[in-house]
Amino acid sequence: MSIPYLKKEHDMTRLYVKDKPFYARSGEIHNSSSSSLEYMEERVWPALRQLHVNCVVAPIYWECVEPEEGVFDFTLIDGLVEQARREQMHLVLLWFGLWKNSASTYVPDWVKHDQKRFFLVRSAAGQSLGYMGGRMRIISPLCQEAVQADARAYRAVMRHIREIDEAESTIITMQVENEIGVLGSARDHSAYADQEFVKEIPAAVAERFGVSGSWAEAFGEDADEQFMAWHYGQAVETIAAAGKEEYPIPMYVNAWLEQYPWNPGSYPSGGPQFKMYDMWRLAASSIDFVSPDIYVDHYRDVCDEYASKGNPLFIPEVRQNGDAIPFYFYAVGRHNAICFAPFGIEDMAGAAKALDAQLLAQLNIAPTALQTDASAGRALATAYELVENMEELVQRAHEEGRIYGFLEYHDKGTTIKLPHFNVKISYGMGGFGPFQPPKQPGEPVSGGFLIQLSDWEFVIVGSRIRVGIEAKEGSRKVAEIERKEEGRYVDGVWKRGRILNGDEASSDTTIGAMPEALYFRVFEYEA
Repeated sequence: MSIPYLKKEHDMTRLYVKDKPFYARSGEIHNSSSSSLEYMEERVWPALRQLHVNCVVAPIYWECVEPEEGVFDFTLIDGLVEQARREQMHLVLLWFGLWKNSASTYVPDWVKHDQKRFFLVRSAAGQSLGYMGGRMRIISPLCQEAVQADARAYRAVMRHIREIDEAESTIITMQVENEIGVLGSARDHSAYADQEFVKEIPAAVAERFGVSGSWAEAFGEDADEQFMAWHYGQAVETIAAAGKEEYPIPMYVNAWLEQYPWNPGSYPSGGPQFKMYDMWRLAASSIDFVSPDIYVDHYRDVCDEYASKGNPLFIPEVRQNGDAIPFYFYAVGRHNAICFAPFGIEDMAGAAKALDAQLLAQLNIAPTALQTDASAGRALATAYELVENMEELVQRAHEEGRIYGFLEYHDKGTTIKLPHFNVKISYGMGGFGPFQPPKQPGEPVSGGFLIQLSDWEFVIVGSRIRVGIEAKEGSRKVAEIERKEEGRYVDGVWKRGRILNGDEASSDTTIGAMPEALYFRVFEYEA
């Protein structure tokens, strides 16, 4: 049996686990949760059992793996794997090595204490950088001593994972570092970085981008960011390549996205934001894909970007509030996402306290993004179960172009044009088009996906939407719903609930905050 791998089929990239396509209905746990196996037992796994996840995104930490240089301790990794197998779940492991949210907070003490050997990113004024009042400093990606030390540790981790997990494939992908880039400056101004910045750009960069000269001459106002993207990418390449020599399962990097005020350094400069995609693919060829951590409002645009250029959509972090459910439906319906993972997933079952406002401000995350309650957890579990039971149908629909994802973003609805009729979807639950009441502050967005089953039949899955049928433009005929059913798929077979007739037989219908699936059969007649 093969180890986990990626395979391109029908113009889509799929993740295979035990030689079968696997879609991670997942969640990322809080940063410190997996540092204690006892905490996982008492607080996390009981919460996850309620949420219908099949995979957990969990950090592992360089400081725990190599507490003394050259001395390795895999106790936490072994425990996580054992617990996940017992829970019949898979793992995506996050390597918190040299960088986490830009800063070097998870390096071992022997690295933190030796700033001569492991030199820091500096501002133009010569100061060390980092958020949270500068307390979280950034080791420079140009520091080869640091990169090589990280690579040795990561190699040891991947060798150990192969030894304990190659036959089981509990661990299906690895994230190398976390939200890489420079905060507080557009680039590193350490002495070595300044020397490299004025040199001729590498030949591979010149050939790929058709430019020449120094970084400033080649890239102009984007030079700082491109320079950092190349060096972070090269550092990650060294680390990831070392790991893949031991155990070549899929590996990726994740991005803290561009945000207001939109200048490099207000978000991690040189990270794998999509505008840096080409540089990252050049610099880090051992990385299989790049992934967005999505806390911004323009979720739809981010998904569309990161699902282009042959890059599969894999979402390792997303806001955990009520938006998560329509976000999930859009990722599945529009882009056949191979992973979806709300952050702080244990919160969605009431197991842990959400991040405080001060930290969220430092991370440039709106407080509403991580405001959740038990109802959001129930909704996520319902959404995951709905999609799991129609997974084969979803995959066939993607292969045949019969699935349509939709999501609210500064609009009131959308029209899906099918061959014989149109499906009109309005966002919210109070009316169509201009007659919709205004959304309330904090009210989740609307979204879902539609699958056409035959010329006159379809099923729609979503939340907070109204659905109507209309004839094709210019037609003299009237299109109406002939039959409408509540229900759900069970092992790929539609199991209907109520037939919605009588007072429930109007030509439009509503899906509320709790995700649902509805079946429709349409007919038309002369007006």
